[in-house]
Amino acid sequence: MSHVQLNQSTGAQYSRIYAVGAARGELVVTNDDLAGPIDSSDEWIRQRTGVITRKRAGKDVRAIDLAETASQEAIAKAGIDPSQIDAVIVSTISNTVQTPSLAALLAERVGANPAAAYDVSAACAGYTYGIAQADSFIRSGLAHYVLVVGAEKLSEFCEPTDRTISFLLGDGAGAAVVGPSDFPGISKTVWGSDGSKWESIGMTNTFEEYRHGDVAWPTLRQDGQTVFRWAVWEMAKVAQKALDEAGITADQLAAFIPHQANMRIIDEFAKQLKLPESVVIARDIATTGNTSAASIPLATHQLLSEHPELSGGLALEIGFGAGLVYGAQVVVLP
Repeated sequence: MSHVQLNQSTGAQYSRIYAVGAARGELVVTNDDLAGPIDSSDEWIRQRTGVITRKRAGKDVRAIDLAETASQEAIAKAGIDPSQIDAVIVSTISNTVQTPSLAALLAERVGANPAAAYDVSAACAGYTYGIAQADSFIRSGLAHYVLVVGAEKLSEFCEPTDRTISFLLGDGAGAAVVGPSDFPGISKTVWGSDGSKWESIGMTNTFEEYRHGDVAWPTLRQDGQTVFRWAVWEMAKVAQKALDEAGITADQLAAFIPHQANMRIIDEFAKQLKLPESVVIARDIATTGNTSAASIPLATHQLLSEHPELSGGLALEIGFGAGLVYGAQVVVLP
């Protein structure tokens, strides 16, 4: 049987991140503010997590608002018109409705309508998943410019008495504009999942149970030991594999930007990857907290603000979290 010749799209040879934007919750929440209900102290929280303060959003600020602020900054810095954006990918677990997507409303708010728009549910790996998809869309010709956003209002899912994760969590959004490039700006992504550890990070109850029973509002919790061990041992291997796939070695990096889960995990990563002193390590968790999908772009934005000389250098970014899911790639910093 002869096949009709279909047209297929081809795109740019390479892609890169043009710019990043950021928005953090406006409230500064200290360890002392949270220590009482978990029978803890500022010292304990600092030692265990490296968090000194975290940013949280007020009652009237939603994840979409944070996403809009971050996106507007990224688009302005990228120097493109929002109408040039063909796809909007938002990674979030804190949209206020099951449907429609936060991305569709964001596309409308920033002037990217009628861009393709959808949400990604990959928790703390979501931004790296979005970057992987944006790279693939641009090189296949499916899109010319892509807006990738991680946006979270995790304070909506905090239980003040929870000692496993609540005191880590913050609110914020980070956005990146990805577009065509005349040099390779995004390496092959190493990504995957391990559903055998599905229950190690998640919610206390389902929304179904909440609706039909007398269970409390679902909040986030984790099995800290399982997650810590997985992150330190398995994710260091993924980070190394991402370097190998990019064809570079650790000493060629300008920066290391892991998901801001816990300072101890970040320190352990640096050790296992044998990162030289010359590599600047993102430690945004100290003052922002863990913002899940938003953490890597927020940490990138912070690094570039403090170290503008890193622009044009190589950064290894790795996200990992609930699922369990992970993604890592090397990018050229905008």
